[in-house]
Amino acid sequence: MNRTTTFWFAILGAIFFIVPSILGGFLIPDYNHIQQFISESYAIDTQYGLYIRVLGYIPSGIFTSIFAISAMRFFSKSNWIKLGLLGFALCYGIATIIVGVFPCDAGCNKEFINPSISQIIHNIIGALTYLITPICLIIIGLGLKKAKHGKNITLLSILCGISAFLFSFLISSNPTGEFIGLQQRLLEASILFWLLNFALYIKNQNNV
Repeated sequence: MNRTTTFWFAILGAIFFIVPSILGGFLIPDYNHIQQFISESYAIDTQYGLYIRVLGYIPSGIFTSIFAISAMRFFSKSNWIKLGLLGFALCYGIATIIVGVFPCDAGCNKEFINPSISQIIHNIIGALTYLITPICLIIIGLGLKKAKHGKNITLLSILCGISAFLFSFLISSNPTGEFIGLQQRLLEASILFWLLNFALYIKNQNNV
C-alpha cells in the first residue's frame, strides 16, 4: 500500500465520522450538539441509529484502523511511532467499530441506571478510547521527535494529544455537564485534526 492510498484511508475515516456526527443530530428533533453526546444521535431507540452506525461510524473505524496499520510501514525504524500507531488503530479505530456495534441506551443513560449490556460495553470502550488515544498521539509525537522528523508534525502530535487528554478529563470529571457535547466534539476534533495532518505528512514524504 503506497503513501497516497494510506492517505486516502485517513480521509475516508474522518469523513465517515464527521458526516454522521453532524447529520445524526439533525435527524433527531431538539437534539443539541452542545449539550448531548455524539452517541445519543445513534442510540438504541433512535429512528435512524442503525443506518448511522452501519453506514457511518463502523466504516470510519475500519478505514481509520487500516490507515494506522498501513502507516506503520513508513516508520519501520521507530518503535515509538509504531507503538503509538498500533494503539491508535486499536483504541480509536477498532473502538469506533465496537461502539457502533454496541450503541448506548436511550439518552446514553448518563446516570448509568439499570444499563443494558450494550450500554456497559459502549461505556467501557468509550472510556478506554478517550483515555488511551491521547496518550498514543503524544507517544507518536515523542517518537517523531526522537527520529528527528518535521518539527511541525512533532509539535502538532503532542499538542493534539494534550488537547484531547484535557477534554477527556473534563468529560470524565462531569459526564452530565451542560457542555458535555461541545467538550466531546472538541476532543474528537483534536484527534481528527491530527489524523488528517499526519496522513498529509506521510503522503508528502519521500523518505519517512
